[in-house]
Amino acid sequence: MTEAAGGGRRAYREVTPDSVETLALVLREATESRSVVQVVGGGTRQGYGSPPAPDIVLDMAGLSGIEEWDPDDLTVTVGAGTPVADLEAELAGRSQTAVLPEVPGASTVGGVVAAGMSSLRRGRLLGTRERMLEVRLVTGDGRVVRGGGRVVKNVSGYDLPRLVVGAFGSLGVITSVCLKLWPRPPAAATVSIGDLESAGRVRRPLAVLEHDGSTEVFLWGTPEEVFSSTARLEGESREGHHWPADPAGPYRWSLRIPPASTTAGVSRLPPVWSYLAIHGAGEIRAASDVPDGAEDLRGWAEGVGGSLVVVEAPKDGINGLDPWGKPPPGLEIQRRLIAQFDPARVINPGRLPGGL
Repeated sequence: MTEAAGGGRRAYREVTPDSVETLALVLREATESRSVVQVVGGGTRQGYGSPPAPDIVLDMAGLSGIEEWDPDDLTVTVGAGTPVADLEAELAGRSQTAVLPEVPGASTVGGVVAAGMSSLRRGRLLGTRERMLEVRLVTGDGRVVRGGGRVVKNVSGYDLPRLVVGAFGSLGVITSVCLKLWPRPPAAATVSIGDLESAGRVRRPLAVLEHDGSTEVFLWGTPEEVFSSTARLEGESREGHHWPADPAGPYRWSLRIPPASTTAGVSRLPPVWSYLAIHGAGEIRAASDVPDGAEDLRGWAEGVGGSLVVVEAPKDGINGLDPWGKPPPGLEIQRRLIAQFDPARVINPGRLPGGL
């Protein structure tokens, strides 16, 4: 059951497809009946947008597991319902990583791709969109589609692996993806430093993170490289990587701005907001008990070419604040593209900017 408008209850059907064929059948029937489909991986990113109450909830746990792993080629193909933590634990056995979120909680691979989430290391190792090689999905009307460089026949005219990242399922329900991996060097360290400028003493750190007034530099490489960089930073060093979790609170935000504006963005945050700033990547993740100050912050962000996105908010709303802010200029193009893959708009409607 789920809550419907006006506080009532609305029944929905829960489905856990265990094959692509079953999923395709469910989506064909949903299109025919114009049923709203909500796709759930780990359930960690259900706060985006303003979706209507669903008729069908798709649990992707039945389409999980590593399908093909080529350690020598540094690629892995994995089911969309696979928990990120399980995949990374398996890859770590061969000193490799898919460069997915470091503190994923219950997040799944498909959910990370659909929500456009990326690693805290993306300033050095690129984001999820750049690491996508191939995708398989089922469109809203039940067609099974593959796209990417690891297949002979691609989807003509579309770079589908990149398009699905951050599309929230609007182009179809992702069933599996192929990702480019990265080898893990033998040594790693986390160094706490006194000020952000000190991070410039080392060349190309893995990540520089600022959270609630403290700054940490993340290093990896050979033992000699890590030791040398740690000495230059002159901060408190810990062996290994100690990644911070995203800030927690009733309201969660993603401030997305040009990387050069990150320090200015931190200074613009309301004082009571907790935050995690990813320097070099142009994102500040924040949390607050109330939405006060969000409208002014959004105005500043849009003025520098960025945005303030609502990641999660209480059910009673955010005082009329749009979840995404000003719609992007390519909204009509996006609408036409979605119509090619989900003509009845049954998969996760209302999640995207502009109410798409």
